[in-house]
Order: sequence, then structure tokens, then C-alpha cells
Amino acid sequence: MVVLLILLFLIIIGLEVPGLVQKKMWRELIAFSMLLFIGMALSIPGVLGIPLPNPSTPIEALLKPFSEWIMR
Repeated sequence: MVVLLILLFLIIIGLEVPGLVQKKMWRELIAFSMLLFIGMALSIPGVLGIPLPNPSTPIEALLKPFSEWIMR
């Protein structure tokens, strides 16, 4: 399954990157690369069954004092 996922990412790269390079859209290429890397970094452990951290936990911890202050 991981091989198929990597193959899918390679297909996406093959379809998108040549057009961005040809049009010299360097900022878009950097943004695309960063988002693709984040997507790969989150999807591969998900396919392997490795539990991923819940992003709402730190957000909750950060905003809890503010919400308690408002609810007084």
C-alpha cells in the first residue's frame, strides 16, 4: 500500500512540476513542494497504521485559559 501511495505522489509531481518550472512559477513550486511534503509525511504513517497526534489537543490547551476567562 505504501508503494501505491508513493507512486500516486510521484504521478502528481510528474503532472504538476513541469508546468510550474516551465512557467517559472518558483513561489508556487515552493508552496506546492511544502504542501506535498506535509501530505506525504502525514499519509505514509497513516497507511502504516502509526497513530498520528491529534492537532486539536495543543490548540485546546492554548485556548483553554482564554475560554475560561470569557466564561466568567
